[in-house]
Amino acid sequence: MPLQPCFVGIDVSQASLDIAVRPTAETWQVSNDEAGITTLVTQLQALAPTLIVLEATGGYHGPVTAALATASLPVVVVNPRQVRAFAQAVGILAKTDRIDARVIAHFADAVRPTPRPLPDAETQELRALVLRRRQVIAMLTAERNRLGTAPARIQPAIQQHIAWLEGQLAALNDDLTATIERSAVWQAKADVLRSIPGVGSVLSRTMLAQVPELGTVGHKQVAALIGVAPFNRDSGTLRGRRTVYGGRGEVRAVLYMGTLVATKHNPVIKAFYTRLLAAGKCKKAALTACMHKLLTIMNAMVRDLTPWQPREVAIA
Repeated sequence: MPLQPCFVGIDVSQASLDIAVRPTAETWQVSNDEAGITTLVTQLQALAPTLIVLEATGGYHGPVTAALATASLPVVVVNPRQVRAFAQAVGILAKTDRIDARVIAHFADAVRPTPRPLPDAETQELRALVLRRRQVIAMLTAERNRLGTAPARIQPAIQQHIAWLEGQLAALNDDLTATIERSAVWQAKADVLRSIPGVGSVLSRTMLAQVPELGTVGHKQVAALIGVAPFNRDSGTLRGRRTVYGGRGEVRAVLYMGTLVATKHNPVIKAFYTRLLAAGKCKKAALTACMHKLLTIMNAMVRDLTPWQPREVAIA
């Protein structure tokens, strides 16, 4: 007889991993370190689960996720907000590590999210560099804002920190450039993206690091991944406003800035934006539509590895 499908939920914390199995209701705990993760992988290999689900938890989920994926176990990392909404929907309001593990296992059984391949080591390294660059820029902005209101006695220290952060930013930019140039595939994709008016180094690096699916999925899927696909809000005869929601917010923020530039310098996006405004769309809705269109163009061009041409790009 075929084995009964089983689903595993893992609640991740800095020190420990709480595991729950559905439908057996078995639970246990291991330490969130190399020894505990090795033990867990062995236990789950013997169990042969249909699906393992854990939440993205501030980076603490990284080592266990990598170990499970390396062992060819079907693992999915989900947004904690999805799991919490699911818990509320099924009436579970209490919250402990063991309860959370059981909720995640129930979520895995009911929703069954599709496992995706993890980014390779080089992509994870590029992503870490992009993230660190964003952190340094945030610190630079904060220090520059403080400099204008700080007492004279404190200003030299702030200026010294600003100079150090500027050096760090320059080093990160060089490191990012060198990392991309070491890969012929990345360099080819970066050249294609940079050929698009409005797409600069920041947007191209962000897309390479944080959207590895670019060029490998359809335009609807990539729009949903980033969070620029409009969702319907209709009920009965009511037709609500379409809104965008979820997705990869950090990527969407960078895409927004690139689209602002594109509405002035990219002939296709500029014409599209002007047409939407003439049709009565508000600027925010028109800009969101332009973000969607620019993302579609980037996806198609990376798929075909074709440089920018001043014409519409096929999106099929």
